Amino acid sequence: MPEPSAKSKEKQKIPFFSRLQVKYALSYLALLAVVLVLLNTYPLIASQNLLISSKEDSLRSQIAVMSSALMELETLSADQVARVMNMLDNMGLERILVTDPSGLILYDSLTQGQSEEGEDSSAQAPPDAGGGSAQPTYQYALFQEVALALQGNDVLYTNYEDGVFLSTAAAPILYRGMIIGGIYICDWDNTQGTLLMSLQQNLRTISLVLMVIALLVSFFFSKVLTSRIGALLRAIRIVGEGEYGHRLQPAGKDELAHLAEEFNQLTDRLQTTEEVRRRFVSDASHELKTPLASIRLLADSILQNQEMDRETVQDFVSDIGEEAERLTRITEHLLALTRLDSLPVGETSIVDLSAVGRRAVSMLLPVADAAQVTIETTWKSGCTLRCTEDDLYQICFNLIENAVKYNFPGGKVFVSTRRNGDQVLFEVADTGIGIPEEELPKVFNRFYRVDKARSRAAGGTGLGLSIVRDTVRRHGGWVTAQRRDPEGSVFTVGFPCETPEVGGEEL
Repeated sequence: MPEPSAKSKEKQKIPFFSRLQVKYALSYLALLAVVLVLLNTYPLIASQNLLISSKEDSLRSQIAVMSSALMELETLSADQVARVMNMLDNMGLERILVTDPSGLILYDSLTQGQSEEGEDSSAQAPPDAGGGSAQPTYQYALFQEVALALQGNDVLYTNYEDGVFLSTAAAPILYRGMIIGGIYICDWDNTQGTLLMSLQQNLRTISLVLMVIALLVSFFFSKVLTSRIGALLRAIRIVGEGEYGHRLQPAGKDELAHLAEEFNQLTDRLQTTEEVRRRFVSDASHELKTPLASIRLLADSILQNQEMDRETVQDFVSDIGEEAERLTRITEHLLALTRLDSLPVGETSIVDLSAVGRRAVSMLLPVADAAQVTIETTWKSGCTLRCTEDDLYQICFNLIENAVKYNFPGGKVFVSTRRNGDQVLFEVADTGIGIPEEELPKVFNRFYRVDKARSRAAGGTGLGLSIVRDTVRRHGGWVTAQRRDPEGSVFTVGFPCETPEVGGEEL
């Protein structure tokens, strides 16, 4: 007993990551991880794009207003630009620059006018009349956006980085289709960036909480699911060790419940098969033991009685021969049942049931004459079926032989074939000992006998009707046993017919 337990423990040692519970939990987490990645990326990207679009629209409208106001001036000068810009609200912008066509800054919101100090530009400084005084200084807007605007392009650019939105826009200032300058605005916004970062942090917190909850829930549900699978696995192991009476209690209406029901049905069949096997082995052992015991008793009697006369010895040897023949018959029947249980059906053909029945009757006529039993036959034409001729002959022979053996002297056996719709029927009735009503369901069981003493005396093995039933079923047919009024029994075998029904006539 300890060894099977050790083997069972070895079977239960499953690697951690190979367990269904872990696989289910990891699959749930992987799916959730994909969802959380989308949750942490798509809303942020969508919000960022929405804010960028909103800021670009705002800058576009603001620079359009400023450009329209400056467009009224024929020429741009620092004083005129400052006066116009002072009349306009800076609209919360970080910086506003206005330049002339050459990029010289005429207005800078950071200095509220032209800067007193700037980079020296000899290209724009007028020549000094005295030749020795200092050069005036000028400040230029060295921005790419300004350069593009002075070429007649509208420029709009927004960037988000480190929680800050940096937006720039530039546009040319036109007067009667001529570019008289350019305007550049810059907006630096960390308020919206802070909100966006706060949203990102909230999403991360929510994702973390969801991940923890999903981890717990997935392990819970996977444990519930795998516990039922584990119960099924344990039940399979128990049944595999020979406990065919073990059953599962199906819970729910899902696939696992159906699987448990199928398992219970399978164990029912296994239990039934095992009971039949044990009964068969017991009956076979009993049947074989009886003739063997007789042979041994007779042989010991001959050996121990040295003064036995020759005639008695011959009688004993004759009895031994009869018991040996009985053993041979039992062995042949057991082999026949084994072939029926294990071997596939051989090559079949269209067989005439009436012709096979006549052949079986002709072979049994001497047996019937010896038993003083009369065989009466009725054969119909068109009774054809698909079967092997040897199997069909075995069915007919066994049924007619039983009707003769278990009859009374002077009795009769009635053998007939006929059509009944799409079925062909073979019927054997007798006036013999009959079968009690309560025993009819058992007559096809292996080693079953109604009258054991009479059966052994007639040389029966209790396997003939079992062979008939199994052979008939192999060819898609059926067989029944009934009481005959007023005495005897009726056995009827039916097969699917292979030819159209025609007006049959008695042969």
